[in-house]
Amino acid sequence: MEARIQLQSDWWTALRENEGEVWVSCKIPGKPTVYGSLKCQGVSCDGIPTVTASEEFEVLQISKKSIHLSCPSGRTSSTFIIPYTSFPKIHDKSITCLDISSGGGLGVSTSTDGSMKIWNCKNGDRRRELIGHIYDVNCCRFFPSGMVVLSGGMDAQVKVWSCEDGTCPVTLKGHRAGILDTSIVDRGRNVVSCSRDGTARLWDCGKSTCLAVVADCGAPVNGCCVGTADNSINLGTPPEHPGEREVGTEDKLLLLAREDQKLQGVGLQSRTPVFEFHGSDAFNCCTFLSSVYVAAGAQDGNIYQLDLRCLSTPVQVFHRSGAPVHSIIPVREGFIASQGDGSCFIIQQDLDHTIELTGPDADPVYKVAVWEKCIFTCCRDGLVRKYQLSSL
Repeated sequence: MEARIQLQSDWWTALRENEGEVWVSCKIPGKPTVYGSLKCQGVSCDGIPTVTASEEFEVLQISKKSIHLSCPSGRTSSTFIIPYTSFPKIHDKSITCLDISSGGGLGVSTSTDGSMKIWNCKNGDRRRELIGHIYDVNCCRFFPSGMVVLSGGMDAQVKVWSCEDGTCPVTLKGHRAGILDTSIVDRGRNVVSCSRDGTARLWDCGKSTCLAVVADCGAPVNGCCVGTADNSINLGTPPEHPGEREVGTEDKLLLLAREDQKLQGVGLQSRTPVFEFHGSDAFNCCTFLSSVYVAAGAQDGNIYQLDLRCLSTPVQVFHRSGAPVHSIIPVREGFIASQGDGSCFIIQQDLDHTIELTGPDADPVYKVAVWEKCIFTCCRDGLVRKYQLSSL
């Protein structure tokens, strides 16, 4: 665990007022937490405040949307970024999942109010509501085309939707409990779903059929991700019968984040287990960082970075707080993760500091999506926040 700087969630609003003051702290492993404050000494004509820090901290840089702070005693620094804009009117209650289309024009999100909606990424205007699931919708994502949505709900159904008219031409049935996550194989002829019933299923969307139960884990599968693994990794032997081989599932590895503290890899074509990694708590989410590196987030706040070629020991374990890791996605030479304590942060190998996406107080950030240099997050407070980063 490395030292971590924390800043008051509404820091930007407070520091735009003359004499405005906010708290800042740094948690240093094995040492007492360092506490300090930032104070506004005035605001320039271009809207950038002059900020001084108490002696335990340093202000390295400040702009209209960000501040870069360091804590010399903790030997760490972080850049805190405020949202470019926020969308408060998409849903009436907590937003549990979101995704952005490949063209960056549309967003889709689900909420505890039971709704799933398509909206404009520039202004948050609602385009249409996708109605058809019974009970809550747990997950949603765009197909690569950007005009079709895949969703999974508590009704144990996986659905395919048209963004143009809101129709649902395909409903996939077979799971015995709620769908917790989905993943799309290549361009989308095949998709994978995972469920509370402990299984992961491979589907043919064109035929509306289940091709196989790829894994039966005996415990809820909270997250899944399909990726292309390095050629050095043995994914098992595909079925010999030609009719059992599905287009689009060649040489793919399926990651499963399991409730029973296991991250599992399964050959999507062979349906055979490739590996099992045992963590310290239930795994909630997983992703590919490259063809050899994967990352997974756990309920106890641990984020494991693993090398598929050598799984005996993690490459690195990140632990910033004990809050559950809800979402993790790759970005350039690193990843973005969100947690149940309201934190959302970026770790990149080519950066010597962490980027913190601020805004939520202590409300969980459930999901993160990226389009080019824009980052979108959804939160228990019912807001979709949009951030813009020049470095992505």
